[in-house]
Amino acid sequence: MTGDTERSWMGRRGLLSGALASGAAVVAGNSFLAPEAQARAGAGSARDCPVRRPRLHTREEWRAAPPGDPHGVMVEPFAPALIVVHHMDYPNTTDYSLEHAFQLSRDCQYDHMHNNGWNDIGQQLTISRGGFLMEGRYRSAKAIRSGDHVVGAQVANWNTASIGIENEGTYITELPPDAQWHTLVATCAWLCDTYGLPPMTAIVGHRDLNQPGTSLATECPGNALYRQLPNLRKQVSEAMGLPVGDGSPNHVAENVPASTPPREKDHGPAKGPLDPGR
Repeated sequence: MTGDTERSWMGRRGLLSGALASGAAVVAGNSFLAPEAQARAGAGSARDCPVRRPRLHTREEWRAAPPGDPHGVMVEPFAPALIVVHHMDYPNTTDYSLEHAFQLSRDCQYDHMHNNGWNDIGQQLTISRGGFLMEGRYRSAKAIRSGDHVVGAQVANWNTASIGIENEGTYITELPPDAQWHTLVATCAWLCDTYGLPPMTAIVGHRDLNQPGTSLATECPGNALYRQLPNLRKQVSEAMGLPVGDGSPNHVAENVPASTPPREKDHGPAKGPLDPGR
């Protein structure tokens, strides 16, 4: 990394840290969990916070392969500033089973490690179309419980500052199934509560950071899902007992023309020159 690039990156990290410190949410005392996820829920969040976390299936449960270099998985002793919503650009399957969800994680990890050449699966969390939430990158669950941040590979140039949620499916014209949507709301509420993040500003789509018209442009999380992000922020805020006000609209194009093959823009880019590790 050159000196100018490093100074630019450190300046941006400092700005994000300041914004996070000044905008931390105070969570009211109500409990939330989506109906579809209640049967899979634990007794409560690891930190006894008012928002109950959805059931998180660990890497051991879905039989993850070990990372190429466990010591190469970076864990930062601070919270991420942003929660990034993705779609995986995978088929919109009607197999909503737990077995399929586990296979989804294994397939994604294999693709990221063997085709992309990464150390491990890129995202920290994955939600199947059946509404099952799974741990992604090595040590992500432990880091979240501790208020720390595992650096992933899910949004170019912003991986140190953001945690990524991959949603199985392609949401350019279709919307996620109800079970997946409810788990996404529950997961974002849990992360905002755990990390002290304000949902109205912390929850963003991939295209908010790798914006249309730039060299790192992406359509992710798809036009249809991206248009629902104001509603996602609203529902997460309501779940946490926070004031909604006039909501939080999107700030980049909601209707991005579909790319032609290769479909890199439908989901990527996940790595950039400012990102450490892989």
